[in-house]
Amino acid sequence: MKKISLPLAANYTSPNPLTLVCTRKEDGKINVATVSWWTYLSYNPNMVAFAMSKMSYSGEIIRQNKEVAITIPGEELRNIALECGSTSGRNVNKVEKFNIELIDLLNTNIKVPKHSFLVVCNLKEFIEVGDHFLYICNVKDVYVDENEKPLFAWNGYRDIHTI
Repeated sequence: MKKISLPLAANYTSPNPLTLVCTRKEDGKINVATVSWWTYLSYNPNMVAFAMSKMSYSGEIIRQNKEVAITIPGEELRNIALECGSTSGRNVNKVEKFNIELIDLLNTNIKVPKHSFLVVCNLKEFIEVGDHFLYICNVKDVYVDENEKPLFAWNGYRDIHTI
């Protein structure tokens, strides 16, 4: 065996779940950010977690509003997932710039991209983990569109496609 870096290890552990994190800004507009890691934590109570850079604008919104919608993008959102992962919502309205079609959900004021499966959560807590925060969330509702094929990240998050 040869020694490698942790980021390089991502090349060997594909596919990885891909997620769009949706938040509602103070002005009511929706922000969409691509996250390359999330996981189920508990089924009793229902909990999930995801990690975001400490500098993430979406993270700031989540810590302030305590609510987030985590979506698993379907195949039609492939290009949007790539674009949202390389653009900050701090100065750009990604929904307008990338023509993201949003849909309403029950029990939340956060709209989400059409063509996705999702979990609506309340922030329970966040923990500093090196250069990221780990967001631990209580799940309020879960929705699925069984006609969608979920996207996954491959080759260290350089490629995005379905299985």
